[in-house]
Amino acid sequence: MSGQQPAHESVEASATKKDILNIRGLTKSFDGKSNVVDDVSFSVLEGEIFGFLGPNGAGKSTTINMLTTILRPTSGDATVCGYDLMREQAAVRRSIGVVPQESTADEDLTGLENVLLCADFYGIPRKVSVPRAHGLLSLVELEKEAKRKVSTYSGGMRRRLELASGLINRPKLLFLDEPTLGLDVQTRTAVWEYIRRLKVEFSMTLFMTTHYLDEADSLCDRIALIDRGRILRIGSPRELKDSLGGDIVEIDVEAGAPDLSDSVSRVSHVISVKKTDDQYRVKTELGEQTAPSILEAVSRGGAKVVRISIVKPSLDQVYLEYTGRSIREEHADSNTQIPRRGMMGMRRR
Repeated sequence: MSGQQPAHESVEASATKKDILNIRGLTKSFDGKSNVVDDVSFSVLEGEIFGFLGPNGAGKSTTINMLTTILRPTSGDATVCGYDLMREQAAVRRSIGVVPQESTADEDLTGLENVLLCADFYGIPRKVSVPRAHGLLSLVELEKEAKRKVSTYSGGMRRRLELASGLINRPKLLFLDEPTLGLDVQTRTAVWEYIRRLKVEFSMTLFMTTHYLDEADSLCDRIALIDRGRILRIGSPRELKDSLGGDIVEIDVEAGAPDLSDSVSRVSHVISVKKTDDQYRVKTELGEQTAPSILEAVSRGGAKVVRISIVKPSLDQVYLEYTGRSIREEHADSNTQIPRRGMMGMRRR
């Protein structure tokens, strides 16, 4: 694979496919002091669903805004669909589609008119765009609502309309920024199905950001974990889970107990111990078999156990392992938010 790759990225997956996106040292700073995106390097393969997993404010949207030419990188470069991100921006925009986090639809227009407007921005003639727009609205099950004003659409309908608009130019690479943010479970599941269909029926490459762990686990071929602007790990969901190397035994003790990490680490089959406040996270090869011995070590050390659980490897546990905390549901930093008119401006170019 061309470009700089983290040593822990899966090599086997990249051996048979070409890069459609290659990022090298991409960095973005808004204040000249701290980096929202910090020296990021990785590749996305043709035909895969690539997940960018991290909490709000981790740098996901900023990365997408650079790769879609909305923001200019502070440093680094990238190749998108074979075009240089800095020198061939018009060609990049023609090759990609974008479904932004915020709605960009004009509420005074109908669903069909919004899709056709996006086609106009790309210079697609109406004799081509009209049948294509109807087909896309049918794909996302909005054909019956095509002539209704968007102001009457529900949140789920608006997200599906954004998806249809992002596909109007038949992109090779589709960027999905938090595609199901704020949707109910039923609508989220429907959007997942549309995303799978795009990959299978159109051989499309999809780059999606999310902080929903189940979404990344269900949809993505590979996932990059990002936090505080830096890539922590890249691999398939299974590879990321397997990287934990065993089960996690979580033990909560009463406040004020002594630190018993050393005692717990000497228990047979214990791989590692991490203590945060009054909780121990013990990685072990055999969770069920080792838990009684861990409890005995903690009790013998004078701590009272108030809760114990055995957790099988999951993406939540993976994220906790590499960041030291669960994925956060924070509000995004204001610096990572691009005004709604920015995305519409991209489409008009």
